[in-house]
Amino acid sequence: MGKRHDVIVVGAGFAGLSAAVELAKSGLRVLVLEARQRLGGRATSFTDGVTNERVDNGQHVLFGCYRETFRFLREIGAEKNVRLQTNLEVALVRAAGQLTTLRFPALPSPLHLLAAVLDWDALPFRDRITVLQLVKPLQVALKQKSGKTTKIPAAPLETIDNWLSMNHQSKLIRQWLWEPLALAALNQSPKVAAARPFVRVLTEMFSGQRQDSVIGMPTVPLDEMYAKPAKAYLEQRGSEVRTGAPARLVLRNGAVEAAKVGEQTIAAKVFIASVPWFSFADLFGESLESSTPLGRLVTTASSMCSSPIVTVNLWLDRPVLNLPFVGLPGRQIQWVFNKGFMLGGDFTHLSLVSSGADEIVDYSNSQLVNLATTELFRALPLAREARICRATVIREPHATVSLAPSEPARPRTETSVPNFLLAGDWIDTGLPGTIESAVLSGHRAARAAVSVLTRVND
Repeated sequence: MGKRHDVIVVGAGFAGLSAAVELAKSGLRVLVLEARQRLGGRATSFTDGVTNERVDNGQHVLFGCYRETFRFLREIGAEKNVRLQTNLEVALVRAAGQLTTLRFPALPSPLHLLAAVLDWDALPFRDRITVLQLVKPLQVALKQKSGKTTKIPAAPLETIDNWLSMNHQSKLIRQWLWEPLALAALNQSPKVAAARPFVRVLTEMFSGQRQDSVIGMPTVPLDEMYAKPAKAYLEQRGSEVRTGAPARLVLRNGAVEAAKVGEQTIAAKVFIASVPWFSFADLFGESLESSTPLGRLVTTASSMCSSPIVTVNLWLDRPVLNLPFVGLPGRQIQWVFNKGFMLGGDFTHLSLVSSGADEIVDYSNSQLVNLATTELFRALPLAREARICRATVIREPHATVSLAPSEPARPRTETSVPNFLLAGDWIDTGLPGTIESAVLSGHRAARAAVSVLTRVND
């Protein structure tokens, strides 16, 4: 057995690193084990072999309401790596190529939402005014969140599409506002995804401070944004982060006894699994009986479906967009992100994103590049004059866990094994599989680990 640690965290994405940082802040000795050679999990970066640029494995955005995320970033000295809008503005491109911007005025929330939509020239007034129908259900959702009512804002099996219809949202306002937001936040078609997590997103964004709804963009590649600063923070406090270290958990007498990495067996008092649902079973191999509570948890995780994201990166020979991003409602490619605007320097490429990309994830690379190029040329006339110097495709078939109402219930932080805890964007936080959900789960797991250690040490 190797040197004993207080806590071992398996997985070095947002969830695992935020849990480890929270524990190290409390003075505990933490070991983070990451199977891959690089940090960040499903939110990381790599070096493009042709341009030599650091490229994210998909565009990630943050919102002002990501309180746990910004608390994590402040703790590791990385809050400066995200640039937040002063006021929420979302530019969208009509089918014919005209640009329209939804601008939120400097009013308290949710008045800024209502005023922005009512003043939006993209929709006829009869469609804009339907936004008022959401005031009451969002009030119910806010009261439920604070424990002031037992009413529910959305039924358990209700989809986003059904919920919007029940609340009298017109077809146009759904296409131009709610569906793009749902795809961005839940990474799943509103026809498929459950309404409850979407209502929670709306509550977080539009029921608190006005700045809760603004959009934040990383100003450096993702691994530099949080993963490397978190590693430095942990090492400065006597903890350790290992990459290229796939771990197998050793069970004995109803508890996790150790983590095995290759031939090394590493002991700890508490273990936090922050691996995604689709690789959760790999922590135990074939040694786990399916009839046990932990075996049933493995079965549940393995049965969860995923929702994919496809990103096409296009390097052009000239600038074609003077905004950080634009939305393309009603298309298969829904967002175009200007990496040069966000990262500065010599970044000259655009990232075109398709969320909930079930229909196109199996396309060939050339088909995806053709689709993205066609959508770009239709949306941005200036792009038609540009030459595409390079194109790459990133598929994330397991980008987020499916939020369809028929899916198994997401597990809680605590498990049937007293010293074994869960973290990750697929754990039940009430939020969809966002960065904030991952960090929130990490902080919850850290608090639970401290409680376990307190009981063990008493």
